[in-house]
Amino acid sequence: MGHTLQALRKCGCEAVAINLHYQGEKIASRFGSDFEGMPIRYSREDDIQGTLGALAPLRSFLDEAELVVVINGDSLARWPLAKLLRYHQKHSPRATLMVSSRARLEDYGGGIGITREGRVTTFEPPQPAAGNGCDPADPPGSEEPQEPREVKRRVFAGAHIFSPGLLESMARPPSDFVRDLYQPLVESGERIDAVESGKQWFDLGTPKRYLDGVIGWVGTNSWRRRGWRSAAAEVDPDASVKSSVLEAGVKVGRGARIRRSLVLPEASIGVDCKVTDSVIGLAVDLPSGTVVESRLVTEARADIPPHGSASIVGGLVYDRLGND
Repeated sequence: MGHTLQALRKCGCEAVAINLHYQGEKIASRFGSDFEGMPIRYSREDDIQGTLGALAPLRSFLDEAELVVVINGDSLARWPLAKLLRYHQKHSPRATLMVSSRARLEDYGGGIGITREGRVTTFEPPQPAAGNGCDPADPPGSEEPQEPREVKRRVFAGAHIFSPGLLESMARPPSDFVRDLYQPLVESGERIDAVESGKQWFDLGTPKRYLDGVIGWVGTNSWRRRGWRSAAAEVDPDASVKSSVLEAGVKVGRGARIRRSLVLPEASIGVDCKVTDSVIGLAVDLPSGTVVESRLVTEARADIPPHGSASIVGGLVYDRLGND
């Protein structure tokens, strides 16, 4: 969120509102009442109201703005917000969306349809390939309509800009930007545009995506050979760490081997442990000789039941590091 707030301040944002739900007080404590002189207002949401419904309590705040920028809080990106702003001011669509040309379409439902001129044609997933009529279950004329060749697919990156007047017809919460506002506008012929970015963008909505985001954000060729570690991390000279991130207070024992993993603050990796493609949680004490691959490892807590696929060993929860 700090990277996002920095990008907003640099592009001339006059004030920002942050929607809070899970562990919201920690966010408010971290950022306080302003970010480098840019005032912050907090909106606390007891029940999830959706991406659009979350703006309902902020209508009076947003109505004072000339333009509104909305950004997903769980995205990590080098946001080209000045580019997004210039495009919107020049072309004046109902809304302008940032889309990523780097994100894998298959990881995000196939993306959204956009013309070569940048106009959004649909938020629906792409249609399956048309049949050839040779199968009895797929007779001639039964093929699904295919998208025109001039339409390309890109992933909506969760940053968009519009005038506050667009919210006058917003659905009652809970409601969603795409389902309840943008898709109906496109279907009625209104103009929604997209600006493409090839800069780094990561959705951090699952543990695996969080790991991919952290590794991708700090990665360089020289970094990949060694990894990044906090100055407050302690690594035994006989341990091997590559392509990984070790945060403050981490301790890595003799003979341990860590590859493409994230070790969160105050965690301890025991002697001869092997950790690959995994996230080791806050203050986890990984016993000597443990082998961990593609797992999220956290301390067991009575108030958080583990997923059905997880294993609990020695007070630690070993969960599959998937995209769900």
